[in-house]
Amino acid sequence: MAPFQDRSIISDGSFTSFDNFDLIQHFQLDYTDVVVSKWRSRVSGLTLVHLDYEAPLINGYFVVATEIFNDSGCPHTLEHLVFMGSEKYPYKGIIDHLANPYTASTAGEQGFLQLLPIYLDHILYPTLSKSAFVTEVHHINAKGEDAGVVYSEMQGRENTSGDLMALRSQRILYPPGSAYRSETGGLMDALRVLTVEQSNHPIGLLTSDLLLPTFYHWETFKWNQIYSLCPPRKGGAQDHCTWYKIRDRVQRAGNDHLWRRPVPTASVSRGSVKEVVQFPEKDERQGELLITFNGPPPTAFLERKALDILSTYLTSSPVAPLNREYSEVESPLCSYIYFSEDVRATMVDLPVYIGSVPAEYLDTFDEKLLASFRRIVMEGIDMSRMSMVINRDERQLRSKLESAKGDTFSGTIITDFLYGATDGSDLGGALDDIKYYNILRTWDSLLWTELLKKYFIDQHYTVIIGRPSANLAEKLEAVEKARLAAQVEQLGPEGLDKAGQEFEAAKAENELPIPKEILTAFPVPDVKSISWIPVKSMQELDKGRTTMSRPPDLEKHIESDGEPLSMFVQYDHVKSDFVGIHAFFSLANMPDELRPYLSTYAAAFFSLPVKLENGKVLSHEERGSDYQINLPELARISIKVETAHYESAITWLRDLVWGAVFDKERLLVSAAKLAQSLPELKRDGNNVLSSVWAETLYDKNSTSLAGAILSQADFVPKLIKDLHESPEQVIAAFEQLRKCLTDPSGIRISITGNVLGVKKPRSTWREKVGHLCQTSTLAPVKLTSETLNELGKNPVRKAVVVSLPTIESSFVEHTTKGIQGFDHPEFPALRVALEVLNAAESFLWRTVRGAGLAYGAYMTADREAGLITFSLYRSSNSMEAFKEVKNVVSGLVDGSIELAETTLDAAKSSIVYAVTKMLQRQAEQPLQAINSFTNQALKGLSQDHNLQLLTQYQAVTKDDVLASLKKYILPIFSPSTSTVVVVTAPSKVDQISEGLTGYGFDVEKRTLEVEEDEEGSLGTTSISGDGSEDDR
Repeated sequence: MAPFQDRSIISDGSFTSFDNFDLIQHFQLDYTDVVVSKWRSRVSGLTLVHLDYEAPLINGYFVVATEIFNDSGCPHTLEHLVFMGSEKYPYKGIIDHLANPYTASTAGEQGFLQLLPIYLDHILYPTLSKSAFVTEVHHINAKGEDAGVVYSEMQGRENTSGDLMALRSQRILYPPGSAYRSETGGLMDALRVLTVEQSNHPIGLLTSDLLLPTFYHWETFKWNQIYSLCPPRKGGAQDHCTWYKIRDRVQRAGNDHLWRRPVPTASVSRGSVKEVVQFPEKDERQGELLITFNGPPPTAFLERKALDILSTYLTSSPVAPLNREYSEVESPLCSYIYFSEDVRATMVDLPVYIGSVPAEYLDTFDEKLLASFRRIVMEGIDMSRMSMVINRDERQLRSKLESAKGDTFSGTIITDFLYGATDGSDLGGALDDIKYYNILRTWDSLLWTELLKKYFIDQHYTVIIGRPSANLAEKLEAVEKARLAAQVEQLGPEGLDKAGQEFEAAKAENELPIPKEILTAFPVPDVKSISWIPVKSMQELDKGRTTMSRPPDLEKHIESDGEPLSMFVQYDHVKSDFVGIHAFFSLANMPDELRPYLSTYAAAFFSLPVKLENGKVLSHEERGSDYQINLPELARISIKVETAHYESAITWLRDLVWGAVFDKERLLVSAAKLAQSLPELKRDGNNVLSSVWAETLYDKNSTSLAGAILSQADFVPKLIKDLHESPEQVIAAFEQLRKCLTDPSGIRISITGNVLGVKKPRSTWREKVGHLCQTSTLAPVKLTSETLNELGKNPVRKAVVVSLPTIESSFVEHTTKGIQGFDHPEFPALRVALEVLNAAESFLWRTVRGAGLAYGAYMTADREAGLITFSLYRSSNSMEAFKEVKNVVSGLVDGSIELAETTLDAAKSSIVYAVTKMLQRQAEQPLQAINSFTNQALKGLSQDHNLQLLTQYQAVTKDDVLASLKKYILPIFSPSTSTVVVVTAPSKVDQISEGLTGYGFDVEKRTLEVEEDEEGSLGTTSISGDGSEDDR
C-alpha cells in the first residue's frame, strides 16, 4: 500500500504555485491524518515542507545545511549568536521573549504569524556582534578564568568518555577534507582562540582560503495549519500580509551561491581498525566500546527499517539474543548493547555502543560479539519473536502519531532535505513506514540472517575502546591548574583588569532594553482560544474516594458492565486507538530496610518467572516485556496495548505483580547488571548531584534516597553477596516487599485512552484481580514531604562540595523551604515569579548564561516536598553565578532593578505555551488522561486544575510577583535559610569551598572513592571528607 494519495493533482483546489514558490510534492499519508506539501522558490532556492494536521501548538523548524572542516565550533557558535539580534531587530533575546527559539513554537496561529518575520530576520541577517560573542561564546573574566555559554557547555562535555570516543571514531572513519571528522561543538583549545571575525563568516572560517556565501540553502518546516510560508487558504488576508512582509527579506539574500552537498567522502574504503582512548576516571574497573559498521545508502529505506528492527530483536528485552548472552547473566560482560545509525551523504554508519564492560574484556569484546553474530546466523531467527518485535514497533509508531506527529516526522524530513532527491521524489518513500512493516512481515529467517551477515559480519569495522584512567584524571587537573596560572601570569594585573572591563561592557551592550512597542505587540495568549483535548472521567465510588461528576455516556458504559468494584479504579477516556493500564502502589508502609531492594525489584520486574493462577510457571524467556515501571514514593506499573487487548493487559499485570517468582538466579542477574552500570552512572555530575542532594535532605524512609546512585553503589554488592550466601533470607525480603506493595488499601488503578471502546471495562477487573484487591477504605497518598529529614524540613547553613574527577565544570543545587501542597493560594504568584526569573533572555538567562557563568541556570518549586531549588548546570564559575543571581533577586525585591510589565507578560505567555505543550502531548500515553487521574486521584484536585491555573496566572500582578520573590526566592541566598550541594572538578573544590564559607555556610568537602572488595573486583563506593568545622 502506498503511503500517499495522488502526488500530481490536489483535489481540494489548493494552489500549485504561490508567488515565486512551486509545489513539487503533495500527498496525504494513508496511515495518519497528515497532508505533506513540499515547495521550492524559483528566486531564492528556499525549500519548504508543510505538515498539515490539527493540534494546539504551531511549530516552525528551520534547518541550515552546514559544513565545518575544523574543531573551532563555528556552527555551534552561530547557533547561539543568531538569536542575539538581527538587522531589523537588534535586541538580544527578542525571540526568547515571544516563543521557543529553537522550534519557533507558539500556542495558536495568530502568535506564530506575528513571530515569523522576526524569526526569519534573525536567521538571514543576524548582527553577530563582538559583544554577543564575548558573553555567548568565550571570554576571560577578571580572575583570568575562561567562561562563556558555549565554552561552559563544551567544558562539561569534552573529556567525557562518550565525546572522546566519538571524536576519535570520526577521525578514523573519515579522511582529511571531510566535514564529518569535525567536533562541530568546538574543542576548548579552539574556542579559546576563536574570534568573532571567524564566526562572522557564515558557518565560520572553514579554511584560510575558503569562505562560504552569506546565504545558505536551508529548509523550513511548518506544522499544524501554518500558511505564512506556504499557500494560504483562500480568504487568508492575514496570511498573505505576513508572506509579503517576509518575501523581500528572503529574496534579498539571493541564491548566487547555494550550498552544495558534501563530497561523498563517506564511500572511501575502510579497513578494520581498533584503538584505545583513555578517559579520566579513578575507578578503572570498567570501560566502554564504540564499534562502527558500514551501512546502506541513506535512501535504502527498507534496509534501514530492517536494520532497526533487527537491532531491536537482538537487544530489546531480557530474552533478546545479545542481552541473554552478555547482560542478563550472573557475571555480566556489559550493562547494555545499543545499536544506532548516523546518516551521511552516501551511506549510513551503524555505531554500536557497549557500556560498563569489565576492563579485562575490553580488548577482545568485538571478537566475541562477531562470534555471537555468526552463531545467531547459524541458529537462525526466532520468527515468532521477530513477528512480535515488528508488531510492537508499529504499535509504538502509531501511538506516537496520536499526538507528536511533527516530532515523529521531523528527523526524516530533515534527512531528506540533506541527502534525498532535490525534486522531493524520495520524500514519500522516506515516510512509508507502514509499507516496510508489511514487507518485513513476509521475510523468513534466511533474509534476516543475510542482512546480519551483510552489515555486521562481512564488513570491516572500527573499534574504539574507552579505557578509564586515574592517571589521566590527575593529569588533567594538574594541566588545567597550570594553564590557568600561566594565563593569569601572562595577562598580568593590567590584562586582567582589561578583560573584566571588556566583559562588563559586552554585558551592558547586550542588555539594551527591547522597545516596549515591540513586546506589547505580542499580547498574552487568550487560553480560551486554544483547543484542548477533551477527557471524560469517572471513578468507582467507595470509602476514601473523591466525588466527581460523571459524563453520561461514560457512566452508562461503565454501569452497564456489572456491579461497582470495591477497588479504586478511575476511567479517563480520550480519543485513541490504545488503552493504558496504570497501577499505582503505595510505598507508605514499606519497612525502611526493604526500600533499597526496590531498585533491584524494578530491574528484575519484567524478567522474573511468573506463576499463573493455574499453577503453571512461565520462565522469563517465555514472556515479552512491552511495559514500564517507575518507583518514586508511589510505584507505578504501566502497560499500554491496543484496545482489543485490554483483558490481556489486566492479566499480565496480575501475573507480573502477584505471580512473580523470586528466583535466585534471575535476582542475581538483575543485581549484577545493576552493579555493572553504576560506575558509568557515577561519572555523570548530575547523577552524583542528585544522589548527594537526596542524602543531604531526605530521611531513611525515603524511597528516592534508597534508590539514589551512591546508596545503591553501597547496597547492591552486599545484596549480591547475600544472594550467594543466604538466598532464602533475600527471597523472603522480596516476598515481604511484595506483601507491602500489594496492600489493597494502597492500590489505585488508572485506565486511560479508548475506554468507551472496551467491551468490559469493569467486570474484567473483578474477574482477574478482584479477589486480590478487596478493601473498604483507601489510604491517603504518601507525599515526599513526609520523607524529609530535619535539615530538609529546615534547610540551614549546610554545604557539601564533592570532588568528581570525570567533569571539568560544576553542578549545583541551592535549596530552601517553599510552598507545600498542590492547591496553595500563593502558588500562581510563585509560578509566575519563577518564570520571570527562568524564561529565556530573562534575569537568570542574562545574569548567568548570558555572562558565560554556566550553560544552564533555573529555579524550581517542588510542591510535594515543599522545597525550592536554584540549580546550576555545567557552571564554569558557580560562586560568581550565585553572587550575581543574589544581586538580581535582591534588586528586584528592593526596587533597584525594575520588573517591567512586558517582562511579566512574557512570563505569562511562556507559561501558557509550556502548559499547552504539556497538555497536547500524548506520545507515551494519553497524557491529558494521566493528568486527569493524577489531579483527582493523587492530588485531590479538579480534573481541569491545570487549565484553571492558567486563568489564575493571568491575574497575577507585579506586586504579587515581587512579594513572592521576597518570601520564597530571596531565602535561597541566605545561609540561615538554605543548603548547598556542589559536585565539581577537583581543581575547583577549594575555591568553591572558600567562597561558600565566606557566605557563612558550614562546608563539608567530600571525594568519591572506590573501595575494592577482597577479590579486587566488585567493590563499593564511599564518600570521604574532611567535614565542616562543627563536625570536627
